[in-house]
Amino acid sequence: MAGTVTQSALPAPFQDYGLDEAYDEMVAPDGTPRPHYEHLYQALRELPASEFRRRQQISDLSFLHQGITFTVYGRTEGTERIFPNDLLPRIITNEEWSHIEKGLAQRITALNLFLKDLYHEGRILNDGVVPRELVYSCKHFRRQMRGLYVRKDAYVTVAGTDLIRTPSGEFVVLEDNLRVPSGVSYMLVSRQVMKRIFPDLFRQCGVQGIEHYSQALLATLRALAPQGCAEPTIVLLTPGVYNSAYFEHAFLARQMGIELVEGRDLVAHDNFIYMRTTEGLRRVDVIYRRIDDDFIDPLAFRQDSSLGAPGLFNAYRAGNVSLANALGTGVADDKAVYAYVPAIIKYYLNEDPVLNNVETFQMSDAAERNRVLDHLEQYVVKAVGESGGYGMLIGPQSTAAERDEFRRRVEADPRNYIAQPTIMLSRAPCIIDGKVQPRHVDLRPYILFGEKITVVPGGLTRVALKKGSLVVNSSQGGGSKDTWVLH
Repeated sequence: MAGTVTQSALPAPFQDYGLDEAYDEMVAPDGTPRPHYEHLYQALRELPASEFRRRQQISDLSFLHQGITFTVYGRTEGTERIFPNDLLPRIITNEEWSHIEKGLAQRITALNLFLKDLYHEGRILNDGVVPRELVYSCKHFRRQMRGLYVRKDAYVTVAGTDLIRTPSGEFVVLEDNLRVPSGVSYMLVSRQVMKRIFPDLFRQCGVQGIEHYSQALLATLRALAPQGCAEPTIVLLTPGVYNSAYFEHAFLARQMGIELVEGRDLVAHDNFIYMRTTEGLRRVDVIYRRIDDDFIDPLAFRQDSSLGAPGLFNAYRAGNVSLANALGTGVADDKAVYAYVPAIIKYYLNEDPVLNNVETFQMSDAAERNRVLDHLEQYVVKAVGESGGYGMLIGPQSTAAERDEFRRRVEADPRNYIAQPTIMLSRAPCIIDGKVQPRHVDLRPYILFGEKITVVPGGLTRVALKKGSLVVNSSQGGGSKDTWVLH
């Protein structure tokens, strides 16, 4: 790549900081720090390696003492791990953030209109903008939601949209998380830790606050209360302590001052929902649910579920309790439906997308499928309903055997897969073994949709801690870092 800077051109402690074709968040192609990274760049030059290690230990201990863990499924060496948090912030300018914020607000507005239409008139299907068979074949489409009124038409109350920055510097949407998006607690705790570790740097940079997220979420949930409910009782419904995101559930409930409940704590009576308390039954008006649709009510969905509450769906259908997010939202974050989001925005808002999609190929289309399967080494192939980095093939980093296996999977069930060109994610500085080294990152901002749209200035920057890796999911060896949006 023309203008690539060699490692030797950068001063200490950046000896291992070579630039390549990826967009570097901190260093411009000529080797100079980008203006908004100047304070951090100079601070890193002045800190000795021993100080890096000391501050990283403080950070790790903070996460350890707060019990911030996640679960790695399918591993034999122990599943519970302390969440890896990198010491160095990812910094975004106010101008860039304003563009992101506008694009995210546009996207969640259009997706809520899409879901309302989908479960009522179906105009977008009748007009052929989104293929009817694509929607009806989606495993997250809920026929039980047809004709059901959702309070304030807020199907997606909480969204976590994954963004990546391309080598040209453009932010694009990689995928939408519209069912039970997780990770916001890591964002909040990471900020608390960073303000203690780098207080002077935090002040010098002029960083926008995110501490109001929990109260903004609470206000958003209040707005969903059934008609005439002035002082709603709100609970957070968790699958329980063995869930990978249980720390987050407990953290958010504590921050908002609401009860954390499991399905066994709830009881349905006369199409109302009550929670058991030491003083008797208490009516529940709004449920922030962190349980997938299938498990929410064994009478309406999976009969073998012990996580939800029998009768909950009938109370929901009667309008006596609100759910955030609404049931059936997963159809809009199906990775095959994702390809149509620009058309969805144009259809409902008559606007071009502020944030573009990544080019996406449908494996259910024979021509696109053959094109991809003939050159699997060039593409990322994803199962449409998976998350967490599972069910995915990264072509350039795959073996011939892995490609053959995915070829068989795609040919056996083409509707279940999409493919995208392999995009080199942008890189940000990280502390690796006491040295500053670049690692690939993405960004998950959090959007709230209620009386108004709130986009918290920052989000969860996820990091592929393995050198050269493009997989940022914590379950696949990734970690996180604080995201600073400047004033």
